[in-house]
Amino acid sequence: MGGDAAGLKLAGLVVAWLGGVLLQTTQPQLWPPQAYLAGMALGLVLLASAAAVPRSAPGGGGWPRLACRATGLLLLAFASTGWRASQVLAEALPQAAVQRDVVAEGTVTGLPRRMGGGLQFGFEVDRATLDGEPVAVPRRLLLGWYAGRDDADDGGPALPALATRLQSGERWRFSLRLKPPHGLANPHGFDRELWLFEQRIRATGSVREAGPAAPQRLQAAPVTALGRWRQQARDAVLLQVPDSRAAGVLAALAVGDQAAIEPADWALFRDTGVAHLMSISGLHVTMFAWLATGLVGAGWRRSPRLMQLAATPHAARWGGVLGAAAYAAFAGWGVPAQRTVWMLATAALLASGRLRWPPLLVLLAAAAVVSVADPWALLQPGFWLSFVAVGLLMLGGDAPARAHADRESASDPAAAADIDTGLERPPPTSAWRRLLQATRQLLHTQAVATLGLAPLTLVFFQQLSLVGFVANLVAIPVVTLLITPLALLGLLWPSLWDAGAAVLQLLTAGLGHLPHGPDGVFIAAVAPAWARAAGLLGGLLLLPVLPLRLRLLGLALLLPLLWPAVPRPAEGRFEALAADVGQGSAVLVRTRHHLLLYDTGPTYGPGADAGGRVLLPLLRARGERRIHLLVLSHRDSDHVGGAASLRAAMPVDRLLSSLDEGHALRAGPQPHARCAAGQRWQWDGVRFELLHPPPPPAPLPARPNARSCVLRVEDAQGRSLLLAGDIEAAEEAQLAATQAAALRSDVLLVPHHGSRTSSTPAFLDAVAPRVAVVQAGHLNRHGHPHDAVLARYTARGVQVTRSDTCGAWAWREGAMTCERQSSPQYWRRSTPSR
Repeated sequence: MGGDAAGLKLAGLVVAWLGGVLLQTTQPQLWPPQAYLAGMALGLVLLASAAAVPRSAPGGGGWPRLACRATGLLLLAFASTGWRASQVLAEALPQAAVQRDVVAEGTVTGLPRRMGGGLQFGFEVDRATLDGEPVAVPRRLLLGWYAGRDDADDGGPALPALATRLQSGERWRFSLRLKPPHGLANPHGFDRELWLFEQRIRATGSVREAGPAAPQRLQAAPVTALGRWRQQARDAVLLQVPDSRAAGVLAALAVGDQAAIEPADWALFRDTGVAHLMSISGLHVTMFAWLATGLVGAGWRRSPRLMQLAATPHAARWGGVLGAAAYAAFAGWGVPAQRTVWMLATAALLASGRLRWPPLLVLLAAAAVVSVADPWALLQPGFWLSFVAVGLLMLGGDAPARAHADRESASDPAAAADIDTGLERPPPTSAWRRLLQATRQLLHTQAVATLGLAPLTLVFFQQLSLVGFVANLVAIPVVTLLITPLALLGLLWPSLWDAGAAVLQLLTAGLGHLPHGPDGVFIAAVAPAWARAAGLLGGLLLLPVLPLRLRLLGLALLLPLLWPAVPRPAEGRFEALAADVGQGSAVLVRTRHHLLLYDTGPTYGPGADAGGRVLLPLLRARGERRIHLLVLSHRDSDHVGGAASLRAAMPVDRLLSSLDEGHALRAGPQPHARCAAGQRWQWDGVRFELLHPPPPPAPLPARPNARSCVLRVEDAQGRSLLLAGDIEAAEEAQLAATQAAALRSDVLLVPHHGSRTSSTPAFLDAVAPRVAVVQAGHLNRHGHPHDAVLARYTARGVQVTRSDTCGAWAWREGAMTCERQSSPQYWRRSTPSR
């Protein structure tokens, strides 16, 4: 009983530390650094004073001491995380250097990656100047190099010849245009600013070939540079394997270059539930650790001198940890690999100290160590999925599975070196019986992991692969035991990459025959907080070791997470959401039973657009199953760039556009109609009317902007929204002269993103909006919205909301909200762009 109480106390202390870290990461704004330093000092005082609690205190002083220590650890974790965050944010790009020609010298880091017709790479700055004077810029930058373009977000037509020679570890001098870190801010979307914050990247930018200093290589990469070795290995894989798709996966498994995997393959792996196997994950690092453990243990036993220096179990154990660390470093030292290395090191340290902690306590301790190394790992789904997966195997496996999980969680490399672990070994059995036992254990383990992780997967991603159980039964042994070893051994014997590619092609062909996409994935809307908590509890209650009645209760608790109630506008009302898509336009209009999408945002690069990256996750999180009407205002790519991928992933009932006949986006099963003034319809008591372009027989204007579909929406209470596309001064004048009464609206989607050619005074007087919404990219190269245009709105008392500072803008139940203000995070920008 005493051992159980000690274990509970240790677990309480670890949970207190993790709670302090997690509490700090939820702060919307940071306190001054001095406040965090004071908090750390107070935490240390509480920890030290715990020893002074007298034995005469209630409970012999044990529980008061525990409370004092737990409070001290929580405060220390909270304050130290806040102080570290303040140090990261303090390394900011000076405002004087934003979008100016900065000449910087430094070292190329990471693997340069082909993206969007250009090159993206990390850069560590040694020195920088602005107008010939030294300037302090952040040390770590993320840069793009594009031919003939200065905007790293938009990409360029072709990769410059000089950029093809860029090697990791080289020293270069560049002229740079830099920006503060920025990402799109949409409900339930990917937080790029958090990712940049975790990587300590405090500015992004692009290389300027025509700047004050031409790009120049100052020094080749050292022969021993790890980044150089990784890049050479990556390039060798891509050169050796003719199938580019297979080569990309092998490069990801060998050196951790996940960007080498093509988007179509990522979609297949994600929909079939095997994406976790196709990058350097904890499973691969652990496998390498066990291999290194076995080799070190076998070699150590053969040397009496080495055995005198250290016992074989200790040497094998730490050999496995060092091997895992070396592999993780060669694979790019990604966050999942880091987590696993810290887990292995923690378990090895406890085992070396002969601390016989329960496996779950070891797991908690490893989580605390990971949070010390990277506090913001607790905000990543992978942190919780990896730790919960191991915990489920410990709690929910049968006897052999639990023994295996205990060994793995304790990372006792002695087991791999065939050294006594204290576990009773089963008697010898036949090969057939061992195969049956292994199959049974694999099925049981996969069932526990699939059921146990399902609630977490729904909470984080709002989707479940319906074929993931079957796909993983095949993919886990094939990828772990065949493809990954062949990818790694190919570094020594490149011909093995061809064999790995052949196995991978067979695997992907098999996965392709499983239902995937909309047919193979269960998608749920984002559930409220209480439903998420109930679902997580229900997942724990589904463990096979628990009584049937508790498992039935767990199933009932899962239902609100699987099928949450989705709020919809009342009859006669509508909701609008202007998504943050960068330099482009996309607006959702929702009535009680219908959804209209006005434009689909821009294309970001090959295989990447707003439809797949922003709109599809947003629609699924909102519980949308189909688009009843898709309006494409005109053919410019910043308005229709995401249409193809969106239509491929979600049903669209009808298409309304000003696209020319023969345009690729008009092809398809959906009925198409041309936008024309005078078209009206009503959904659920909400009125829709098109005001432009002119109806037939008038031809469509030749200029794309001039033919923009202008749509007005009005509900039963008179709230109105005007979506103006990219119309310019001539079209605005025509509308103001002929349809002034119809133009008047409460909210205006600012024409042409705030260009100087739009938002004329007469048009603004006719619309008379209370609020104007600008959809424009952060520090975009067009200068949208223009200062003169903003001045016109300000002069009329119109509140201007910009997507680059607001994020997604929502209008529901009469209230208007910005994503950046409704979900503030201290790593997110909320100040004006200029």
